[in-house]
Amino acid sequence: MSKTQAQHHIVGGGIAGLAAAVFLIRDGGVDGHDIHIYEQLGEVGGSLDGSGDAATGYLIRGGRMFEEHFACTFDLLGTIPSVDDPNISIAEDITAFNRMVPGSSNCRLVRDGKPAEDRYDLTLSAHDIVDINRLILKTERSLGDLRIDEWFQPSFFESNFWLMWSTMFSFQPWHALIEMRRYLRRFIHLFPGFTKIAGILRTRYNQYDSLIAPILTWLRNHGVKISTDTMITDVRIEGTRQDRYVNALVLDGGDTVKTDEADRIYLTLGSMTDGSVVGTNDSAPNLADKEGGAWALWRRLAERHEGFGHPEVFCGDTNKTAWHSFTVTLDGPDFFEFMEDFSNNRTGTGGLITFAESGWILSFVLFHQPHFRGQKHGTYTFWGYGLRGDRPGDFVNKPMWEATGDEIITELAGYLGLTDVQRRWFDGARVLPCRIPYITSQFMPRRPGDRPDVLPVGSRNFAIIGQYCELPRDCVFTVEYSVRSARTAVAVLTGQVDPPPAVARTDLDPMVLMRAARVLMGV
Repeated sequence: MSKTQAQHHIVGGGIAGLAAAVFLIRDGGVDGHDIHIYEQLGEVGGSLDGSGDAATGYLIRGGRMFEEHFACTFDLLGTIPSVDDPNISIAEDITAFNRMVPGSSNCRLVRDGKPAEDRYDLTLSAHDIVDINRLILKTERSLGDLRIDEWFQPSFFESNFWLMWSTMFSFQPWHALIEMRRYLRRFIHLFPGFTKIAGILRTRYNQYDSLIAPILTWLRNHGVKISTDTMITDVRIEGTRQDRYVNALVLDGGDTVKTDEADRIYLTLGSMTDGSVVGTNDSAPNLADKEGGAWALWRRLAERHEGFGHPEVFCGDTNKTAWHSFTVTLDGPDFFEFMEDFSNNRTGTGGLITFAESGWILSFVLFHQPHFRGQKHGTYTFWGYGLRGDRPGDFVNKPMWEATGDEIITELAGYLGLTDVQRRWFDGARVLPCRIPYITSQFMPRRPGDRPDVLPVGSRNFAIIGQYCELPRDCVFTVEYSVRSARTAVAVLTGQVDPPPAVARTDLDPMVLMRAARVLMGV
């Protein structure tokens, strides 16, 4: 049977791929039956995950932050009915939930087993403040591939500002200075609430249940073909660098999906959660990092074709891009009740708590409960991570990367000063540590051209989406970046969809700048 309609093939079932499908249907007038999504894992959602059960333990690898200026994301979520009430959108549900459970931390930092007395003080020197302002005013081109620690003095990395900044966004001293500059400019309006993590929006449940599941339902109701456990191992491109198109997708096993110039192909290259490995209470995650299909495909394309960037810049050194997270499932409320008294925050309202003296730079957060839709009554879940899991712990004499789930709890309990009786709250807890080798790979120092453009030069029918394409001014490690890339790709390939709105420039608002300056100076 001959093909009568252009087909749209989306490689990768993360939020970028799913968003592209929504935009194609909603704005591009594409019939859902003409959209095909290929996902190498057994479930779509990419890095926005949530899985497990009460018996074996719930698991989330991490979570992305939201804030009100994520224009593309809220535009997308305004289309999809919420998971609990089809009469309102996901966007409306997020607004309602954050009105009900407003976030403002009273215990961002812990020292000596209690909330730090200087937890609202950035402890920046005059020189540090000057360096931050100089960085904001610099152009990206002038900074090149400088690292953060090549710009700031060593004392800067001892400040509360850096401790809160790095744990909130997962920055390391060796990460790209240009990415820090982007974050400073993009989120400068959040400075007044920075020490309390105010202004950050949360979803009602984990991000799979709150975001991915309802989007998936919407797409399936529109006839989108979603193939899980399906890896695209190669993409065949015909033509020259000035004029080229994809004519086939190669599946694991050798089968091919033929395409032509009229078809449209959206390629997700690289993955921050590729190669993730989960441990148990008694075993640490395996440290033999292995690249998955998302990185293998990018490497293969970059080796053969110009304009596909340089993946090795981002995935070449997992010692600099990995951290370990952990998800804890408890069978009673005792620890949560203790933490409410300790932090002076109702569960779900406080946000990330960081142990300032931790060698692992250990942080954790208590979610509003239930955090999983259908979570067993009487169970409680919380999540944490160690930014420097390569260093030895203070109560467990080994790197976090080698620690079991039970050993992570030992470290956590030690910093909170829990008694032997209180430590029994964790008897029977399911603790799932997770190694994520490429989680901060987007932040590695880079030069122009290391990230491919959304529309590579000469492309007739393919575009790049996700965290590793180039979008001016916007910040990686956010849902907004992935969704914006999808909206951009759909716009350029179809010609039927408006391009995304410009990135919010709150850094040009004099009042925003004045408030940020007052915060930095501690006024």
